[in-house]
Amino acid sequence: MNEDQLASAAAGPGSAAESPGEQRRARQRARQEHRQRTQAREDTIGRGTAWLARWSLRLVAIVLGLIVMGLLIRYTWSIVLPVALAMIFTTVLQPPAYFLERKLRLPPGLAAATVLLGSFFAIGMLVYLMAPSVADQSTDLADDAVEGINRLSDWLATSDLGVSANQLDEMLNSAEEKIKDSAGTIASGVLVGVNMATNIVINIVLALVLTFLFVKDGRRFLPWVKENAGPTAGPHLYEVGNRIWSTLGGFIRTQALVSGIDAVFIYIGLIAVGVPLAFPLAVITFFAGFIPIVGAVSAGALAVLIALVSVGPLKALIVLGVILAVQQLEGNVLSPLLQSRSMNLHAAVVLLSVTLGSSLFGIIGAFLAVPVAAIIAVIMRYLNEQVALNSTDPDPEEEELEDGDELVNPPDEVPRQQRYVEE
Repeated sequence: MNEDQLASAAAGPGSAAESPGEQRRARQRARQEHRQRTQAREDTIGRGTAWLARWSLRLVAIVLGLIVMGLLIRYTWSIVLPVALAMIFTTVLQPPAYFLERKLRLPPGLAAATVLLGSFFAIGMLVYLMAPSVADQSTDLADDAVEGINRLSDWLATSDLGVSANQLDEMLNSAEEKIKDSAGTIASGVLVGVNMATNIVINIVLALVLTFLFVKDGRRFLPWVKENAGPTAGPHLYEVGNRIWSTLGGFIRTQALVSGIDAVFIYIGLIAVGVPLAFPLAVITFFAGFIPIVGAVSAGALAVLIALVSVGPLKALIVLGVILAVQQLEGNVLSPLLQSRSMNLHAAVVLLSVTLGSSLFGIIGAFLAVPVAAIIAVIMRYLNEQVALNSTDPDPEEEELEDGDELVNPPDEVPRQQRYVEE
């Protein structure tokens, strides 16, 4: 659009009769309006680009911070793991220790030692009750497993799958030769396993020592943090710490209740079907329940496999039906009813957390994944509360009035902070 067209558009009808000076002024006004529109567009694009650049840099900084945190956890895992296990043990042992302090007037150290030794005694009795059953029936299970493999070999040899007895023998001989050739690798793997077992024992001992100290003196930690963090950050850290501790304790107690109910029902089903090692399988189901979704599937698969080897495929299908029914009861009734109050996490978040934790840190990561996700959720909810409490609607009186517009302030408009408190 040239200057004459801009002037004609700005002047409107009847501009032909205007003087040359008026036409020149009209062209100047048109050029000014065009520059203003162009400048407004450039300003809008510039502000949007600047906003995108700022937030992109912030997201990059957050990602880098998470990477640094992950590397820090990786290099300090020998310290982080015992502390995390000790915190979980403390959530279980702290309530009975406080009960002994209140009712029996025991000192904190004696109450912590009593509860810790009592837990050792309970675990020892559990192992004592399981050992005879496992020792008596393990030989029968091994014989049944060998017989099942022989039946499978005979079925493959006589079936229409095209697998002959000579081919099966060649496969077994090839597997035997590979095992012999890999003897050195297996031996080194055994040494690695011994080192891993040693590390596990050291971590458990350190976690138990920390558990005793946490049960005895853990109540002083949050007040100490509040006092030393200052008047600004101290109250926030104190409140978040209390919420995290309540959530963690609620998760452990609730998961123990849900796992206990699952173990009882599965034990009853295994006894009714006649599956051996019913009590050890029930105990495994209880402890596997602390790894949501993955633990229940693994324990159920082990129970079905033992049933298949020991009592046949028909009863194994019955065991599978019992396990599926118990898992449906847990997923649709127990977990939504009990865990929604303690964690308030979606099932997809739980599944992704367990997957990520197991891929990064193995079975320990799968065990700690859901508590960590619950802690992150607690922190995010608290930050959201603080944002809501400290956010208010913009004050219209501070805005600039253009073109003589009158200020309109609805009488029923209430700041967000007041609305949040009232709700």
